[in-house]
This record gives sequence, C-alpha cells and structure tokens, in this order.
Amino acid sequence: MNYNSKDLKELANAVRAWALHAIRTAGSGHVGIVLGAADVITTVYANFLRRGRDRFVMSAGHGSALLYSVLKLAGYNVGDMATFRKVGGLPGHPEYGIDGVDATTGPLGQGIGNAVGMAMAARINKTDSRVYCMCSDGDLMEGVAQESIAFAGRYKLNNLVLLWDDNGVSIDGVAQTDVDVPARMIAAGWHVVCVDGHDFVRINRALENAKKSELPVFIQCKTEIGRGASVAGTHKAHGFGVADSELMQLVQKFLSPCGDNLWRNVAMEQVPVVGADVRCDLPHAVLPPLPDKISTRELSGMYLNALLQSGANIVGGSADLGGSTNVRVAASRDIAANDFSGNYINFGVREGAMAAILNGMSLSGLRVFGSTFLVFSDYMRPAMRLSALMGVPVVYVLTHDSVAVGEDGPTHQPIEQLPSLRLVPNMNVFRPCNGTEVIYAWRRALMEKNKPTSIILSRQQVKQYATPLGVDLARGAYVIRPANSTRVRATIIATGSEVPLAIAVAEKLGNTVQVVSMPSVADFRVQTPEYKQQILRGFVVAIEAAASAPWFEFADAVVGIDRFGMSGDGGVVYSELGFNVDAIVRDISNKIK
Repeated sequence: MNYNSKDLKELANAVRAWALHAIRTAGSGHVGIVLGAADVITTVYANFLRRGRDRFVMSAGHGSALLYSVLKLAGYNVGDMATFRKVGGLPGHPEYGIDGVDATTGPLGQGIGNAVGMAMAARINKTDSRVYCMCSDGDLMEGVAQESIAFAGRYKLNNLVLLWDDNGVSIDGVAQTDVDVPARMIAAGWHVVCVDGHDFVRINRALENAKKSELPVFIQCKTEIGRGASVAGTHKAHGFGVADSELMQLVQKFLSPCGDNLWRNVAMEQVPVVGADVRCDLPHAVLPPLPDKISTRELSGMYLNALLQSGANIVGGSADLGGSTNVRVAASRDIAANDFSGNYINFGVREGAMAAILNGMSLSGLRVFGSTFLVFSDYMRPAMRLSALMGVPVVYVLTHDSVAVGEDGPTHQPIEQLPSLRLVPNMNVFRPCNGTEVIYAWRRALMEKNKPTSIILSRQQVKQYATPLGVDLARGAYVIRPANSTRVRATIIATGSEVPLAIAVAEKLGNTVQVVSMPSVADFRVQTPEYKQQILRGFVVAIEAAASAPWFEFADAVVGIDRFGMSGDGGVVYSELGFNVDAIVRDISNKIK
C-alpha cells in the first residue's frame, strides 16, 4: 500500500510516541533524531522497504530508539521497548541479532560502509534487493564513510539509497562540516536530491525516483533536530536534553491510536524475513610440492588459488596490495561496475572502507576476505571489532607481519598489532609457520559461522618444517620438534616465521629442549590443564617478533620486541633486534643452568 501524507503523519507520530516513551523509561537516549527523522524513516518502512528483500541500516546508531520503534510497530519481534538501555534488554545502539536490525552500528560511518557492502552483495548475488541507510552529519565527517561513498560511486551501486538527516547540529553545536556535502557526493558519482525532511510528498517522490537512478542515490533530508521540543534546532536536543515533564507531554502529544492501527496494516502486508545464510562450498584443494623455504603469504596465495580453481564461492580483495599480499591469484576475476560475476574486488587504498564493506557483504550471506599489511590493520580496527561483536565470519589476510619487512622501516613494521588482535573477543587469530598450518587456518576460517578470522603471514621466506602426522591443530599448539630425551629441560614456544628460528636454537641447546608451534593462542588457552602441562614442560621461553607482554601467560621468559623497528635489510634488522640464534642460545642457556 502507498500511504498518503495524512496517514504517514499519523504513522510517524506513533513512531515518535513509542520511541520517546522508551527513552523516558530508560532515563537516557537521543531525543533529537527521534523527533527530527521520524518522518523520513516512516516513509521508507511504510511505502518502500520490502521485508525479507530490502535492507535498512541505521548508520546514525544513536537513533536506535527510533529504529526499534519503527520495527516494533511494523511487526518485528524486537521485544519490550521498556527494556531499552537496560541490561538484557534493547541495547543503546542497534545490534545485529535483534529482529529487523540488519547491522550493529554506533561508531559513526561504519553503517554507511555496511550498507555499501550489502548493495555490493546484492549485485554479486543478482538479487533485486535495495539498501536504505540513514546517516547523520557525524557519519559523513568520518573517513570510513567518505571511502565507502567513493567506492559505491565507482561501482555504480544504484540499488543503494543514503538518507542524510541534515539537521545542521552536532553534539558540540553547529555541525562543522566545512564542505559542500552534495557537491562532494556528486563528485563521487552519486545522484543527489534535496528534500524537506518533513514533507511526505517530497520524501516519497525522491524515494520513488531513486528506483530509476543509474547511480547510487543520496537524499539530503533537511530536518529540524528535536522538532516539537523546547530545545528544537539546538545541540541540546541531540541527547537527553529534555526535562522528564516535557518528555511526558511530548509522548502524550504524539500518541496516535490511528497511527498504531495503520502500522498493524503495514505489518500485515510484510512477507516473512529471509535470513542471510553465510555459505561456502569448501572443495578439496591441496598445495603443490613446496620448496625448502617459502613465505607464508605465498603459501596462502597458492592455497587460495587452489580453492578458487576448485570452485570455492569466495569473494574478496585487497586495499591496493593484492600482488604483495598474494590474494590476487591466477584464478582471480575482477568485479567491475558493469560485471559483478567475478570474485576479486579492487577496494583501492581504503582499508577502513574495505573492512566495513566486507561486514555488509558477510551480513548478506557471502564468504568474503580482505587483505592488507598487518600494520595497516589499525585502519580497519573499528570494523574488525564490529565483525567480532556481530559474529560475522569475515577473513582478514594480513601479511608483512614483522620487522623482517626491513627497508620500509618502522612505519611498516608491526609490533603491537598481532597481540592486540589476539585481545579482540570472538576473533580467531592464526599465525601459521608452514603449509599444513596455512591450510588449516584458511579452512577453519571458511567453516566458521559466527566468528571472524585474522590470518597473519610473513613477507620473508620461512624454512619449512613438517607438522607431525596425527597432530590435532584445533588444540592451538603442538610439539613440532620433540626433545630427544625423557627429561625436557626447556620448551620454546614460537609462531609463524619464528618457528624455524626456535628449532635452530633448540638444536644448539641440545636434546633436552623441545619446540612448540602455537598458531592459535586462543585455541591453546582453552585446552585442558593436562594438555597444557604435556606441551609446556620445563623452563618455557616464547619467541615472537612482536610485543612481549602477553606471552608471560605461558612463558617464564620472552624474546620479543618492545620498541619500534628500523630501516634496513630485513634479515639484519631481525638479527639486530635480538632474533638471531646465538643471542637467544646464550640467553636461554643462562636461564636453564
């Protein structure tokens, strides 16, 4: 049904009343967007959004009460609005998993990236889904938003509509955009329309015309923040800047039995929601015979190529580093604005957007990966954190994983990135040392249903030592070089490129030293005490070319790096920072005398 302006006004007032009631009950929340943007979101849900086919992302996550109110009235099972902002109830910012909430948002700009990813996925999946995204002034100030907007323009994602709640106000006062936003959008390849955000006829017309556009559509909705409140049009309206007595008056003012009834009709018109089933056909794929020394990034690329050649339905790309990170392989086929049948995306130098877009694609049911250098994962961190929070199985291929990067110097040499990724809840982190561990990391990542995975890989070549037959890699750690003695005086833990170094050290220290490869710290952490004692025997030393502190969970001593690196030959830098056999042998010998 196409609701007219009179009906839409009643529908919007009902939305305001329910949202304000939730905020008043919680004693906190964001009143301004509820009063200012209700007319826009109501028009989308009542007249345009097809439940089960289209997506809506509230990138302006502070508008959660507004979104929950619309969803509740439209027949989604969001629970009790009285639990808003209470433990166990509706969270203060939208969270994926609540019926009708298509993405977790809150960190501004992320939702725009998610929406772009959803639109991209619809093109790849050849569906007629449309994606609507509401954003704020703050969203558009974020770098991730501008990166995502440029990407959407490049790929001509005309199934995407971005609705700007343009109220000209931010938390600190007047929104300091300092740019002509519509001009920037046009330059990025978007079709731009400006409407009165309280004029249902104009909003409706803009949304209808958006269906015919050959470009992504940006609708500038001129709204009044806190419309109807005493603080309307000021920054005080953004948050909880309205007295309780006035809030009660506003709830009474907007109560609309007529609107509630009309929303029941909207709910009856909707079709059942079709959830996103993240899928991956994981064919059998093997690595060819390997040389004695090879980088783990090359091993990863070889296995990815084998998977794609075997028909794995994986889509991914890199931030302009596909050749360096070995994810642009022989079986890669570029996706283009006029051809979405490929499997490789050129994200450009947009790490932040890449990660946010991948989240949106994964939320749409695609198996996706993104790649860059490990040190640049810092650009991606907000989106990576959200992938873990939402439980979406994005794969991050992060290469050039240590100071052995060498000549590019400390700006490109990761120190704290690896341990900090291990601190992210609900994220797999694998740092493999050989082909067997690389294959396991990829297969584990692609079989995950509710957890993202970071695969950490070397630039430099790594001597290959075989994983013993029968080892269960799901345990996270195993003895790769056993001691030749019943008495184990020391155990050296190592990961990735430091495993061959640890083995060389053990061979010099003698028969009473064993080496443990630990590709997954998190998997080892949850093993039984008996298994841990079986693996970690004697004096325990950890060797990893990264910050040392976390390793004291398992080790008595650590060979790590707690300073920035230096520019020079990678091998020389590696050795200068303590990663050479003789120095480590002396250190351990002194400790186990």
